Amino acid sequence: MEWRHFFSTAGLLVGTLFFALSLTPSLIPREGMVQGVISGASLAAGYGVGVLLVSLWRFFELPSVSAKTARLLRWLAAGFCVLLAISFLWQATQWQNSVRSLMGLETVSGVRPLTIALVAGLVFLLFLLLGKLFKRLFSFVFGKLARRVPRRIAGILGLFAAFWLFWAVINDVLLTAALHQVDGIYQRLDARIVPDMKAPEGRLKAGGPGSLLRWQDMGHQGRRYLALGPTAKDIAEVTGEAKDPIRVYAGLNAADAPDERARLALEELKRVGGFERSVLILITPTGTGWVDPGAINSVEYLFAGDIASVAAQYSYLPSPIALMTEDAYGRETAQALFRSIYGYWRTLPRATRPKLYLFGLSLGALNSDRSFDFYDILDDPFHGALWTGPPFRSDTWRQVTANRDEGSPAWLPEFRGGAMVRFGNHFGGYDKGSVPWGRFRIAYLQHGSDPIVFFDPAAAWRRPAWMNQPRAQDVSPDLQWYPIVTMLQLAMDMHAGIAPMGFGHSYAPADYVRAWQRLTEPEGWDEAGIERLNEKLLKWNPK
Repeated sequence: MEWRHFFSTAGLLVGTLFFALSLTPSLIPREGMVQGVISGASLAAGYGVGVLLVSLWRFFELPSVSAKTARLLRWLAAGFCVLLAISFLWQATQWQNSVRSLMGLETVSGVRPLTIALVAGLVFLLFLLLGKLFKRLFSFVFGKLARRVPRRIAGILGLFAAFWLFWAVINDVLLTAALHQVDGIYQRLDARIVPDMKAPEGRLKAGGPGSLLRWQDMGHQGRRYLALGPTAKDIAEVTGEAKDPIRVYAGLNAADAPDERARLALEELKRVGGFERSVLILITPTGTGWVDPGAINSVEYLFAGDIASVAAQYSYLPSPIALMTEDAYGRETAQALFRSIYGYWRTLPRATRPKLYLFGLSLGALNSDRSFDFYDILDDPFHGALWTGPPFRSDTWRQVTANRDEGSPAWLPEFRGGAMVRFGNHFGGYDKGSVPWGRFRIAYLQHGSDPIVFFDPAAAWRRPAWMNQPRAQDVSPDLQWYPIVTMLQLAMDMHAGIAPMGFGHSYAPADYVRAWQRLTEPEGWDEAGIERLNEKLLKWNPK
């Protein structure tokens, strides 16, 4: 069989163009395997576009070229594809180094073109086989319908039917089976108790003797959160006199329903004296139940341990998977915990109750944003929120970014002069408000290179606003927008991209210190003290 009978010339031409463009930089540095997956997916997407264009040409019965001309065009297309692929592979190292240098990483000498080509070829063949299977399914359905309705109507109906059947099989059978396996793996990981991580012995410690929350029900991430925080002794090395911070965590196995876990968290927080501290942080963890140590450690130091925090787990799956499978459950848990904690907090005397702040990272930021309604807190608002690396689906983030003040960039917006909402990162931002920051404050901590924040499916057909000039300092000037390809690059950055601390979706303790300091304004800190704190957190190694 000749290759032209199995491959579409137009498909390969457009696919190779997409393959070449996928080698250009995106937000996160890429290894050879990851680049191969991106390039293979781009090749398959471009191939599909080329095949679709040819199908539309034939559908409208437009004139076609002669066999001799078609043969010549195939050879010309083959030569062009080879030269284009080699040319872009030659420049790929330079493009990757443009991203790596911005993030302080060592430059690389090559991008492993053979690895990229092999992985891309395998990914492309997988998509091609799925496409061939879809075509056979469409032909079968079309053949059945064409006997009863006009051919063009049969084609449209057949296309919709084939899409529905194909998606039903992939989503309801293959994807469900895969998620079931992943669910089992993470459930076992979550139940694992690290041998040297013992339950606390103090009666006023969550998980200790007399606690309403059992240590074995905390989950792996909950136990780490409770056991590996700084003590009063650790904090005193930086601040002088200090207290032991209070931490409470309701694991997924503490109770069956979100409302019951929230009630247990509230009662435990009351039991250990959480409402007697000067500050209370209500945390919504990530999908796995993880609480970023840099986030909570930093604010505990800033308030010399005179602080309590509480969190409730809603999943043990990574955030991208939890977002697909347990999106509503995460929102319900965050809402239940907020109602419980805020409902009790507002009954306390205003002069003596702690300042109340919300915190969430990644999926936790999304669910923390969804945990309350502004109309329910207008008469007695809590003090503010810090939302870090908010996913692009976050409602408040999207609204504020879309309605930012004229002239401010999408990656570090200013909103209504900064009266309520401010954005910042390691390049600054929180002090940019043209009006004083009000009593109720929302702070966003986001890097310009964070794909979790800036991924958007609409990047497939329009240029994202964050790519306009001026750009964030940690975004490569060589990054350009290409239809479909850029969206695939950002999707892979979001799921497989790993950036060094302080870039991408990895937030450094110093970033949190700056954000919490501006948001909460703790007393007694000067630049020298902040520098000592940053050095302490950078070397943090809990025993």
